[in-house]
Amino acid sequence: MAGMATAGLVASHTLAEPDNTVAALHGETGQEVSNWSSTHSACPALYFQPDSPDEIDRIVQTMHQAKQKLRVVGSALSPNGLGLSDDAMLNMALCDRIISVDKEQMQVTVQAGARVRDVVEAIRPFGLTLQNYASIAEQQIGGFVSVGAHGTGACVPPVDEQVVRMRLHTPAVGSLELSEKANPRIFRLARVGLGALGIVSEFTLQCVPAHKLLQHTFTETRAGIVKRHTEHLQHKHMRYMWIPHTDTVVVVTCDPLPDELPTMPEPPDESFATAPLRELLLCKTSTVSPAAAAEMNFAQLRDALLALNPLDKSHVVEVNRAEAQFWQRSEGHRIDWSDKILGFECGGQQWVSEVVIPCGTTDEPNGRDLEYMQDLLAMVESSDLPTPSPIEQRWTLRSSSPMSPAHSPSANDLHSWVGIIMYLPTEDDAERAAITSKFWEYNDACRRRLWPKYGAHQHWAKIELPDNQADKTWVKRRLRERFPLSEFNELRHQFDPEAILVNRMLDEIVSD
Repeated sequence: MAGMATAGLVASHTLAEPDNTVAALHGETGQEVSNWSSTHSACPALYFQPDSPDEIDRIVQTMHQAKQKLRVVGSALSPNGLGLSDDAMLNMALCDRIISVDKEQMQVTVQAGARVRDVVEAIRPFGLTLQNYASIAEQQIGGFVSVGAHGTGACVPPVDEQVVRMRLHTPAVGSLELSEKANPRIFRLARVGLGALGIVSEFTLQCVPAHKLLQHTFTETRAGIVKRHTEHLQHKHMRYMWIPHTDTVVVVTCDPLPDELPTMPEPPDESFATAPLRELLLCKTSTVSPAAAAEMNFAQLRDALLALNPLDKSHVVEVNRAEAQFWQRSEGHRIDWSDKILGFECGGQQWVSEVVIPCGTTDEPNGRDLEYMQDLLAMVESSDLPTPSPIEQRWTLRSSSPMSPAHSPSANDLHSWVGIIMYLPTEDDAERAAITSKFWEYNDACRRRLWPKYGAHQHWAKIELPDNQADKTWVKRRLRERFPLSEFNELRHQFDPEAILVNRMLDEIVSD
C-alpha cells in the first residue's frame, strides 16, 4: 500500500490504559434495534451510548483488547441494516454536540451523532447551510457521511465531499486527526469508511451560504424527457420519478431564487390532487369509509391501496395510473429554505435498491442515464413484476473518496442514481415475506440484465448479498473490481487487526 504506512501517523493523544474487563464498561443489555422499514433487526449482546470522545476511546480499546466485536450505528436508517449486529453495538446519539462554527471559513465542527436537522438549525443563525441533503433529516452526520449518502444536482457532489476534517478512533492506532493536509489518502478512504476503519467522533463540514430555493414540480411524457433532458440537467437540483406502466414522469427542479420572481399560482389543492387515489380506494374496498379516506394524505392513500393486493400486477398498475393523475394535479411551485425543499416524503416501509451509473460529464452527458431507464422500464413492463411507483432517478458529480460508488478521477464526471422500490404496507409476516421474495426477483433481474451493461454499482447502505452462492461470488467479484478493497483492507488490518468493527455482512462484503 504505497504511501499508506501508518508509522508516521500521530495519535491526537496517548492511548489510555484500558480497563481489562468488558463488564466494567456497563453496556446495556436487552436492546432490540431495527432499521426504519423493520426489514433488519438485531439484539446486541451489549449496547453502548458513549457521551464523549474519551468514553469512545475507552470502549474501543477495551473491546479490542478483549477481541470482541463492536459495530457502530447511527440512526439505523440503512435499508440493509449496515450498522446492526447481534454482538456489541455503539450508538453515537449522545455524542451530538455542535462544537464550533467558523463563519469566515463557512465551516462547522460537529460530533458524529448530531442529526442533520440539528446541524442545519445550529448554523442557520450564522447564515450558513449544508451544500446538499439526502431525503431524511433524521440521519446522524456519521452515518450520513460514512455510507456515501447523496442528494441530487448535476453540479453537486455526494455529501462526503463536504467533509474537510475528521477525528477517527481506531482500535490499534488510537485517535487520529485526518484531513487533506494530514494523510490525505487515508482521509479520503476513511470518509466513506463504512465504520470499518474506526469510529468517527467529529467532522468538520464545509458549508455554503444559507439560501432559499424555487422548486418546480411538473410532469413530462417519456418522449419529453428525452427531448429536454439536457435542459433539465442545468438546474441546480433535479430529480425524476418514473411511474411504470404510464407515460408520466414527474420532474422536480430546484434553483436559487431569481432576481424577479415569476407570478406564483395558487398551490394545488391537496383534496383535488389526491381524489384519483381516494376514489380508487373507495371503489376497491368497503373497509375504509369516505370520511377516513378524506383524512389520508397521498402516501397513506398509496399504502392503503397497495396493501389491498400488493403482488397483483394489474392492481399495482391501477394504483400507478392513479398516482400519475395525482402528480399531474400537483404541478406547481414552492419557495423555502434549501433544507426544507430538498428533504421529501419517502413513503411507508419499503424494500429499496439503488445503483449509481457513470453518464459522461457535466459538459458532455453521454445519455447512458436515460438508456438505463429505458431498458429498466422495458424489462419490468414486459414482466409479471408488480412494480410500484416511483423509480427515482437523481444525479451528482463524482466523489474523490475511493470507497464512494460515485468515485471517479475527473472533477466534472457525472453520475446518475436510480432507486427501485417495493412497499411493505402490511404487518402480516407472510405477506411481507411474499413481497420480499418478489422484490429480490426484481432486484436480481436488474443485477443480471442491467448492472454489468451500464457499469452500475449499489449504494453501500442498500447492498444485500444474494443467497445463491454463485450470485454472491459474482457480486463480491464486481465489488473488488470497482473499489480499492485490497488497499482498504490493508489499512483496516493496521487500524483494526482483530476485525472487531465489522459485522458479519460487512465482513463478507469487504474482506479479502
